[in-house]
Amino acid sequence: MTKITPDHLARGAYVYVRQSTADQVHNNLESQRRQYGLVERARQIGWGDIVVIDDDLGRSGGGAARPGFERLLAAICAGRVGAVLSLEASRLARNGRDWHTLLEFCGLVGTLLVDEEGVYDPRSINDRLLLGMKGTMSEMELSVFRQRSMEAMRQKARRGELFLTVAVGYVKLAKNRIEKDPDRRVHDALDLVFRKFAELQTVRQVLVWLRQEGLPLPASTTAAGEGRIQWRQPVYSTLHHILTNPVYAGAYAYGRKTSRVTIENGRKRSGQSWHRHWSDWEVLIRDHHEGYIDWAEYERNQRLMAENANGKSYLGRGSPRRGEALLPGLFRCARCGRRLQVAYSGAGRTTQRYVCAGAFSKLAAASCIAFGGMRVDRAVAGEVLGRLQPMGVEAALAAIASRGRKQSDKRRQLENALQQARYEAALAQRRYGAIDPQNRLVASELERRWNECLAVVQARERDIEQLTSEAVRLPTDMDRERLLALGKDLAWAWDSPGVTPETRKRIIRTVIEEIIVDVVGNALELVIHWQGGDHTRLSVKKNRVGRTRWSTDADVIELLRVLSRQMSDTSIAALLNRAGKSTGRGNNWTRSRVCSVRSQQNIAVYHEGERAERGEATLDEAAEVLAISLSTVRRLITGGILPARQLCKGAPWIIRHVDLESEDVQRAATARRLRRPPPGDARQETLVL
Repeated sequence: MTKITPDHLARGAYVYVRQSTADQVHNNLESQRRQYGLVERARQIGWGDIVVIDDDLGRSGGGAARPGFERLLAAICAGRVGAVLSLEASRLARNGRDWHTLLEFCGLVGTLLVDEEGVYDPRSINDRLLLGMKGTMSEMELSVFRQRSMEAMRQKARRGELFLTVAVGYVKLAKNRIEKDPDRRVHDALDLVFRKFAELQTVRQVLVWLRQEGLPLPASTTAAGEGRIQWRQPVYSTLHHILTNPVYAGAYAYGRKTSRVTIENGRKRSGQSWHRHWSDWEVLIRDHHEGYIDWAEYERNQRLMAENANGKSYLGRGSPRRGEALLPGLFRCARCGRRLQVAYSGAGRTTQRYVCAGAFSKLAAASCIAFGGMRVDRAVAGEVLGRLQPMGVEAALAAIASRGRKQSDKRRQLENALQQARYEAALAQRRYGAIDPQNRLVASELERRWNECLAVVQARERDIEQLTSEAVRLPTDMDRERLLALGKDLAWAWDSPGVTPETRKRIIRTVIEEIIVDVVGNALELVIHWQGGDHTRLSVKKNRVGRTRWSTDADVIELLRVLSRQMSDTSIAALLNRAGKSTGRGNNWTRSRVCSVRSQQNIAVYHEGERAERGEATLDEAAEVLAISLSTVRRLITGGILPARQLCKGAPWIIRHVDLESEDVQRAATARRLRRPPPGDARQETLVL
């Protein structure tokens, strides 16, 4: 005790309390009592100012961030600590960095380290050597313990006998084995999840369907007073865990995840756990136990979920979305190898284009591709229908057979829930009957539980009655004939109003793996890779630049181009409407729409006097020049005497001034004037020029 001086006693004594895990904090209480008992020892030595630091309870000393240890170092550097007390000096830190940092700071300010074996002064060479050896041995001891325990776990895992947790749907038996849960309701619920995923092909769609139908899923619970299985409304994480856990495929797996460790502020920090590919798992034992699906289906599910991850995978196709485009995620650029993206534009976002993202990347080819989607979608859909046409009748028969499958799945789940509710009600009744009715403190509580179980039974019975009242009508002979007709004519079924774009996309993805596309001249050269390894080459005409399904017809554009040299925009709009011409979207013409088309096509606007500058006259102007009526001018035109042209019915007649001055036209006009009937006044005479 001669190492303890009045200077040390004038400063405070800090008692550092730490346990490595939360399990030790809750169960190893004797270690806590011993560490807190160091307060009394500090008083016996002579300290009056004693501070307890227990912020690191449940934290490892192997290098992770410890706020209590940081607080202790700050107090030492401030010179407020005369001694640090712990059960073992080496427990202050279990890694070399923290241990030597502590010794260095204690040596600089003269702080002692006190444990059950003695008092150490880091400024003393012998004590410093002893403390250094203790720290090294403690660090090595921790590493050896960890290595032994991890290797024992790995060896047990290699035999398929290590079960830290048991997935819902399985129970653990003696001799480190698992088997399916004997609860049939749990079986049916898990089978329904895998069956609906095979049908809907996305986790989110399965979640939405289960939520809409109000079907719960089993979840394990260890809460006191509750059963081993608790039924809850499904959430995305629960469904994703069920579909990605290989235990449901009858396989035992160990080492599926790995954590990434980073250095932040000089300390290690464990990162998020990352899922490995199944080929990188430390242990994988197939056919280890009875599964709900086979391994082949498990692999298909994993590939499908990986492809559904929009924007997270270079090769992923993405899940089908609401857009009208049928082939997003299937096109691959033949030049740079990237997946093509779909871009929508126009009113209502009804115009789609496929664009190679490589066109905006530094790694892109010199010239990547972009093209409209309407024509190529129709061409590929035609190829798919041609392949599927022989199976159309089989699909129709399958649709008839599965007409009521949706309600059948829901009814089975409700019947299982009703059966379990009745069992729990009967169990509550037996418990109530076994108690002495005079013991009201217990009987009243058991009676309440019995009533709650009976209420659940009534709720389940009402659900089944409601489902029965809303039962799907069985298909009649007429329905069967309609379905078979649709099977024979898949094109008619494909274009039916009730078929959604999502349905068409799923059908296409079922038979097509990917499509390699390139733009060659005015055509799109496609190589369709079918599921199963077959390939088909297809050439589709490419739309010209600026040509879409909403483009105005070429003949209307040409007509507007000529009319713009004859009349104003308002007159052009009225003439096009009388002629039955419409815009690209099927609308009537207005002055603003005529002006818009002129601007797009670089057509100049008509200005007054433009026809006169070109030496052209209208029908009215020709009648005035020839001094004859309009009907007479029309007869001269139809007779072939007066040359004139009219672009369309209702358009103005265009007559050249040169033709009006010709001798034949002047002679014909004079003859028409001389044939006028004599006036009623006999005194009026005809002047012959």
